[in-house]
Amino acid sequence: MKHISNISLFRAFRSRNYALYFTGRSVSQFGTWMQRTAVIWVIYTITHSAFMIGVTIFAEQFPSFLFSMLGGIAADRYDKFRIIKIAQIASMIQAVLLAALVVTGHMQVWAILALSVALGVINAFDVPARQSLIHQVIADEADLPNALSLTTAMASLAQLLGPALSGIVLNAFGASVCFIVNAASFGGVIISLLLMKRTANEVKLSDKKMAAEFTEGFVYIRNTPRIGTLILMLTVVSLLVLPYNTVLPVFAKVIFKGDASTFGYITSFIGAGAVLCTIFIASRKAAADLRRILWGSLVLLAVGLVGFSLARNFGLAMLFASITGFGAMAQFTICNIVVQSETSPHIRGRVIGILIMAIVGVMPVGSLLVGAVSQRIGAPVTVLCQGIIALVIAISFFRILTTHTKKITASPLANEEEEVLIERVG
Repeated sequence: MKHISNISLFRAFRSRNYALYFTGRSVSQFGTWMQRTAVIWVIYTITHSAFMIGVTIFAEQFPSFLFSMLGGIAADRYDKFRIIKIAQIASMIQAVLLAALVVTGHMQVWAILALSVALGVINAFDVPARQSLIHQVIADEADLPNALSLTTAMASLAQLLGPALSGIVLNAFGASVCFIVNAASFGGVIISLLLMKRTANEVKLSDKKMAAEFTEGFVYIRNTPRIGTLILMLTVVSLLVLPYNTVLPVFAKVIFKGDASTFGYITSFIGAGAVLCTIFIASRKAAADLRRILWGSLVLLAVGLVGFSLARNFGLAMLFASITGFGAMAQFTICNIVVQSETSPHIRGRVIGILIMAIVGVMPVGSLLVGAVSQRIGAPVTVLCQGIIALVIAISFFRILTTHTKKITASPLANEEEEVLIERVG
């Protein structure tokens, strides 16, 4: 690992704790995508309904939207290591129960949906704690952007390869094995946490009421325009632009006259673009102006969507699909890096919770909107409009994202005036 850390792209691996964190999460992410694919397959096998697949995905995502802010408060209040361990054990139990349903032949839709809701609640507490923990597992704060980019790259790769691996296991052994593999994968995270060298406990218990801490997160964003504006932009993009994947099956079957494998090719090229994006961001120097890169990526996303909507040659369409994947992945990755780098430590978990709400809560609504619009004007015109909207958003935020301003440090003394205001609110 030391030889790898000498390469600029992998400099975050200089931190032993981050290397352990990355390894544990890598194992878990592949297991997670295997389970998600298997759940969708089981639901479709039972119901033969695409609508029920959407309901299942919604059942897992919406609880994360409802409770992610509480998860952020917990991450700021309590020991992140303990929160993550509890979340991994709970997720392991959820996966084992799914396997038990399959093995015993009790695959009831309501039971699968209930377990999906349970997983959504678990993730609402797991993700904010896991994201904010990265600050504690890197030795050098300058390596934070690289660490976040590598973690996102790993998640993108798991999203790209996990479903394919799940398909092989499904055909050979059945869904129960996918669930068992996922249950075992959570052990990787737990082991990695146990092997980390921990410093003195940094947790500062708060005597404030939960409602006051909830309000603090939104007050902080309102009074920190560099962060609040970024989250606002990501919210608009998540609502109107990123749900383009809702109509991809239409392109596969109707526009390109293909089948499930055609859909697989489209999603794979988008995934490949996403992986390239995270590698590109991870290789940037610490002094790189990420906001300018974010703006350029938004323009690239607009070009990709417009090109994909107009292309009728499949090879050319795949080029634009890769460009789209690159631009789309940059939106969350860069926003995540900036938010984590520039948010004061005492409130970081809550701000991450709001960031998650901006994506997880808004995208399902955007998917419904895009699906309804495409029914009236067609998938190609819908995606073309999304590309134009992305360009309009880029133009609207041009001055904010490209004007050079002094970077806000992520130290406890940063943004003192804002912290005083937060204390008054609390």
